[in-house]
Amino acid sequence: MNTFSIRNFIALPVLGLALAGAALSADFQATPAQNAQIDDFTAGKNAMDTKNWSEAVSSFSKVVAKNPKNANAYTYLGYSSRWMGKYDDAFAAYGKALALEPQYKGALSYSGIAYLKTGQKPQAEAQLAKLQAICATCEETSELAKAVAAAK
Repeated sequence: MNTFSIRNFIALPVLGLALAGAALSADFQATPAQNAQIDDFTAGKNAMDTKNWSEAVSSFSKVVAKNPKNANAYTYLGYSSRWMGKYDDAFAAYGKALALEPQYKGALSYSGIAYLKTGQKPQAEAQLAKLQAICATCEETSELAKAVAAAK
């Protein structure tokens, strides 16, 4: 081998390790598949399934503390807080989710329901309008539309 080949042989793995380290150290926005690999996220989803809202809040709080760009975890934190009647906490979590992903259908729908539960129908209608602009035929849109129509 000549010197050029040996340098390339050594440089490529070193460069790969450097790039991998940079990628791992950067904050990331988790996908559902990545969330399934996070123990606290899985614990939070399991707590939601059993309607253990305080455990869900605790678990999702840990997830967002570790990864403040996880819009899914903020949405579920808001959802769980809403079920506990902690609407200020729910709105704060939904706000963070929507700041990260302004078109996040779940956060828009769940926050719209929270607005209805707190007597803020105009805000719920605003969330519905955003959903209709994103996806008029989506499940989140139809669920919020039904709830808004049923609200007094």
